[in-house]
Amino acid sequence: MKSAGLNERSAAAMRSPINWALLGLLIQRPSYGYGLVQRFERTYGDTLELSSRSQIYTALDSLARRGLIEHAQDARVEDPVRQPKLQYRATEDGICAYERWLIEQVSDDERRSRLIAQHFAGLSLEHALRVLERCAEVCLEAAGRLPTDDDEELSGRPALAERLAGEECRLRAGAVLSWIEYARSELRAAAAGTQP
Repeated sequence: MKSAGLNERSAAAMRSPINWALLGLLIQRPSYGYGLVQRFERTYGDTLELSSRSQIYTALDSLARRGLIEHAQDARVEDPVRQPKLQYRATEDGICAYERWLIEQVSDDERRSRLIAQHFAGLSLEHALRVLERCAEVCLEAAGRLPTDDDEELSGRPALAERLAGEECRLRAGAVLSWIEYARSELRAAAAGTQP
């Protein structure tokens, strides 16, 4: 087993969302390469697009080199004429790295929010208000595209993922719209010189 420090450095260097998504699929259950391609496309659809199916195999190599996945023994009797299929599964290090990565996504959102606020503070009032108005429109458009209860029924994990994503998007839209209103009033107050 690799040391935690080494694994943290290896996982931290991994920036590809494809790799992380693939690791998540292997945490759900061990799979073969081609099966992973199909599961990936079915699960992530347009959310994460592959440049080619070979990207899955490149990601598998990368995950294996980092010690985040390993080959699993197949209990089936293989056909002696065919080459045996390699089945992959997540390692304990892989599961821990994936959990840390998910938690880091929250911190990334906070950093992104700070960066956006710094950008707005640097704009003139006119430009900032125009951008805020467009942000509000984009937010409302995105909220209008959220799945509803009338949409085609899904079952199992896809339905759970849709519900979780939909609720997060609804909550985020409300929070963003509230922030936009707050930012408008703060920018106007700063322009009027009523703030320190």
